[in-house]
Amino acid sequence: MRPPGVRIHEGPAAAPVARTNWAWNVGTVIGIGRLKPGPGTWASLAATALWYIGLDASHLTGWAATLVTLAGALVVVLIGIPASTIVERESGHTDPGFVVIDEVAGQWVALAIAPVDLGHALLAFALFRFFDIVKPWPVRSLERLHGGTGIVLDDIAAGAYGLLVMWLVRMWW
Repeated sequence: MRPPGVRIHEGPAAAPVARTNWAWNVGTVIGIGRLKPGPGTWASLAATALWYIGLDASHLTGWAATLVTLAGALVVVLIGIPASTIVERESGHTDPGFVVIDEVAGQWVALAIAPVDLGHALLAFALFRFFDIVKPWPVRSLERLHGGTGIVLDDIAAGAYGLLVMWLVRMWW
């Protein structure tokens, strides 16, 4: 008997592969991780759009917007780490590219102090993507952590670099 929320799919091999539905939906951000090319970029763009639309509609600014953004990133991390661990194990791939929940968390960290306007949103998007792709120290070393922890924390670090640059930009813009 399989646990609730687990479906059996036929994988490429002869043996069926169990999938934990909630983890795959979270890990792939409801399928965004399957978009080509660059699923991480699509997930970051979706996270930026969700941030912008949500904060613009709520009229939150300043510290309130920062706290809501960081709280959202924290929730994504707390759900994303176990989901990513499960998807990694069930897929048989280390840090699978279709797991993009980490991009949502990292992108929101980079956006945390951005004013709610399109220019700053796009700058934070570009900064996060740059640091996520380049992976300066210690971002790359965090990838080596086990399971979902490594998958998610390297993007949090990339988001922190983006946040730092956003802070410097805000001093002059």
